[in-house]
Amino acid sequence: MELKLIHKGKVRDLYEAGEKYLLIVSTDRLSAFDFVLPTSIPRKGEILNKISLFWFEKTRHIIKNHIVSVDLKEIRKHLPGAKMDGEYFRGRTMLVLKTKRVDFECIVRGYITGSGWKEYLKHGAVCGLTLPAGLKEAQKLPEPLFTPTSKADQGHDENVTFEDMVKALGAPLAEEIRAKSLALYKFAADYAEAKGILLADTKFEFGTLDGELILIDEALTPDSSRFWDAAAYKVGSSPASYDKQFVRNWLDNSAWDKVSVPPELPREVVLATVSKYMEALEKITGAGL
Repeated sequence: MELKLIHKGKVRDLYEAGEKYLLIVSTDRLSAFDFVLPTSIPRKGEILNKISLFWFEKTRHIIKNHIVSVDLKEIRKHLPGAKMDGEYFRGRTMLVLKTKRVDFECIVRGYITGSGWKEYLKHGAVCGLTLPAGLKEAQKLPEPLFTPTSKADQGHDENVTFEDMVKALGAPLAEEIRAKSLALYKFAADYAEAKGILLADTKFEFGTLDGELILIDEALTPDSSRFWDAAAYKVGSSPASYDKQFVRNWLDNSAWDKVSVPPELPREVVLATVSKYMEALEKITGAGL
């Protein structure tokens, strides 16, 4: 039986798996500046899958998630006859519950950096939330900020206010999402800091199933988060990171105009990125692949 591909995202491929389930395959594709780069990162999908699974298990006391199984033998029982051989599926596949996706990306910022820093410099605020004057780049915020964006499968997500989210979803659901996002961030940030990593910011995605809020997609990976080396952290400068910021920096310093097709990544950038992701996996989970 051939699996039916129903959505090809920037990084993940989504397959139909009956009435109740979906199959998610984390690929080695890498996206940056709203483009899928032409160069893949070897074993990246496996790393993302393992980190996500770690956090899904660690945060079950905060919120349920959509994981059914990551064991190919178990998954085959749900999909008899499905062809799932080869490196494309091995170590990078999740069978998950179908939910009704909430069409917002739920970003929590613990430090002022990235697009939030740029917005703060212009307006003194991020997503409509006014911040104290005089903050420096990469400074820890007094309290983590919940800053949702619109959900765009292709192109650029747009910052929205919490009030926009309330109008779209209703106050009870929007407030529950904000509360769960902040609780997840605070738990993960404390855990990661004990492992030598600062969780600068991250994004969560949610769905609903039979009226219950469920954590979906991925969780707290180097693709969806900024992980900083706690030992090298300094306020006022761009910290050393364990995520795709290394690739973003290389692209920023290249001649690419961020409009045309992105350039191929040099071998040394690919190898360094693999190393960063692998180090994040080992520091967070205590194990490699």
